[in-house]
Amino acid sequence: MRYIIVDDEPIARNGIKKMVDQIPQLELLGSFNSAETASEFLKHTPVDLIFLDIRMSGINGLEFARNIPKLTLIIFTTAYSQYAVDSYDVDAIDYLVKPINPLKLRKAVDKAINYHTLLLAEDKKNLNQTQEDYIIVKSDRRFFKIQHHDILFIEGLKDYVIIQLENERIITRMIVKQIHEILPQQLFLRINRSFIVNKSHINSFDNNDVFIKDYEIGIGSAFKNSFFECMLKLKQ
Repeated sequence: MRYIIVDDEPIARNGIKKMVDQIPQLELLGSFNSAETASEFLKHTPVDLIFLDIRMSGINGLEFARNIPKLTLIIFTTAYSQYAVDSYDVDAIDYLVKPINPLKLRKAVDKAINYHTLLLAEDKKNLNQTQEDYIIVKSDRRFFKIQHHDILFIEGLKDYVIIQLENERIITRMIVKQIHEILPQQLFLRINRSFIVNKSHINSFDNNDVFIKDYEIGIGSAFKNSFFECMLKLKQ
């Protein structure tokens, strides 16, 4: 599980890090002194778990927790026990009062790991590659069979993806990385953090954008080299 720490006290951040460093299932992605800086990070990087303080300057932890992706789990770490009841409103995994007891932290993390495993299992039910030429996705309490060649592109939106077909859009709960891994790599290409395109539907492209029918999709700087290598080889 990939996690971040959000706390305006450097000593508290370091203390949590030292305790969590002993848990091999967790990988630290970043440590932030405010909800604002953490929010910017989350716009571009999926996170499984957040150790989150409540009383911070600017946006407090409870406000921040209400606006994070649904699949991101929260363990509150605070010096104030009176907010425990409020933490249930944002479905927090646990509520730890400072100074944090290492055993209680480990129990909270174990609970988060178990819950995360259940979430991943549920996501696999929503998306399955059952044959070489199509996928089945769950959307609005129905299962849709989608041929690979009918997909124009896929757009990520928080913890959902939008599958764009010729005359239809299908939305399912999944992150871009997960759906990209299950699609045939010889046909689909990720061109920025939020978009996967079907190479067979690309009408044209330039240094900055891909054009598919009436859609114009930007090529992310981190993906340009792999995109041009793939497309130029494709056209040789």
